[in-house]
Amino acid sequence: MLLHNRIPITPPLPLRKHIHHHRNAAVSATASFSVSDESLSSRGFTFHRTIDNLNLDHLNSVFAAVGFPRRDPDKIRVALQHTDALLWIEYEKTKRPVAFARATGDGVFNAIIWDVVVDPTFQGIGLGKAVMERLVTDLLEKGINNIALYSEPRVLGFYRPLGFVADPDGIRGMVYSRKQKNKK
Repeated sequence: MLLHNRIPITPPLPLRKHIHHHRNAAVSATASFSVSDESLSSRGFTFHRTIDNLNLDHLNSVFAAVGFPRRDPDKIRVALQHTDALLWIEYEKTKRPVAFARATGDGVFNAIIWDVVVDPTFQGIGLGKAVMERLVTDLLEKGINNIALYSEPRVLGFYRPLGFVADPDGIRGMVYSRKQKNKK
């Protein structure tokens, strides 16, 4: 799915590690979140935009809890080092990640959002939406307008209200799949 964005953003903003202020009026207009940082903080949740203090074993447990395959923590670390933007939510009572999403891309034009997960115990209270709204805003503030994601069909309805649509230009994605040759 693609984020069909018709908001003009000129000129592109410089890349920043931590985004705290909205520099562009067009982007700022999109930055009203359905759940405020203050509301989430009052319920014991903290946002993070770096991998500092992110326990990869705990993150892996969230991946497994939502049906993703368990991953090698060293490979997760490498993937996160090659991630352009990420956002995760920590539950203060347990000091564990309960929601996560990340984006990779060229840092200028294109980004793909990956690994959007919310611990099943915390689903349905707005954490997934909170992570996605902020991650998309972070990308838009960097001037990245072409934002795509891969999604299982059962959760497409989650992404549509966030502005994602099937590619409006009718472009169909493809994936590389090496077929095993039959041994005779």
